[in-house]
Amino acid sequence: AASAAATATAPLRIKDGDELQSYFTKRLTRMIMEKNKKVIGWDEILEGGLAPGAAVMSWRGTKGGIEAAHQKHEVVMSPAPVYYLDMGQGEPSIEPPIYNISRLKDTYAHEVIPPGVDSVYILGGQGNLWTEQIPTTSQVEYMTYPRALALSESFWSPSYRKNWQKFVSKVEDHVKRLDQAGINFAPSMYDPIISVRKAGNTQSLTIECSTEIDGLTIHYTFDNTVPGKYSPTCKNEVLRFPDGADAFRVITYRDGKPIGRLITLKTEDLKARAR
Repeated sequence: AASAAATATAPLRIKDGDELQSYFTKRLTRMIMEKNKKVIGWDEILEGGLAPGAAVMSWRGTKGGIEAAHQKHEVVMSPAPVYYLDMGQGEPSIEPPIYNISRLKDTYAHEVIPPGVDSVYILGGQGNLWTEQIPTTSQVEYMTYPRALALSESFWSPSYRKNWQKFVSKVEDHVKRLDQAGINFAPSMYDPIISVRKAGNTQSLTIECSTEIDGLTIHYTFDNTVPGKYSPTCKNEVLRFPDGADAFRVITYRDGKPIGRLITLKTEDLKARAR
């Protein structure tokens, strides 16, 4: 009894916060496993040493999941930003404000099993939707679809079966069903990708436009009029923003009809983006 008391009161000699977290996690893990339950924690539980039997949810990229799998622990891959559904997914000026972005193509392209990792330790993937900046159910739907489709196909398909062009075709079929069901999906894949830079050491600006999916034509104006199918086009070329112009306006067309949303970037917006 005296020996047990001495052990119970022995100093832990914990050096830092990581060791304190590890001590807490390991102690809690033992309690949970004694109840015949399993433990899973965000990848912070790796800091200071991983508790035996604990699984890891890798959210700060893939590093934590790779490290845990190499230590022969089970892992759920949930890396930000590609598997985070609360991230922006297209042109920032017309998307809900958020600190990072993951386009549909980025989410689809990411491989749930990292290279060099034994797949037996990868339980699967998970998409996360945090709602501190998502105030309505409608916006929850907007952030979820169609990226949930990309997660589903990416998780369940081997890499050699993944095909972006075929996936886009399937998404377009599914969004018709979403529309009929009254679900507020995001049309972001149709909007142009706009990159703004300073022209060398000058204050002049250059603009480049591209698209996430094929088959779209990008029409633009610099005179603040609404661009239409007879307006000039740009794609994968550098445009010089005219000195004194008030705004860059752009929209995508397919087969002669508008399909993307009208985007208007004022001069001050372009300058801020160039910085």
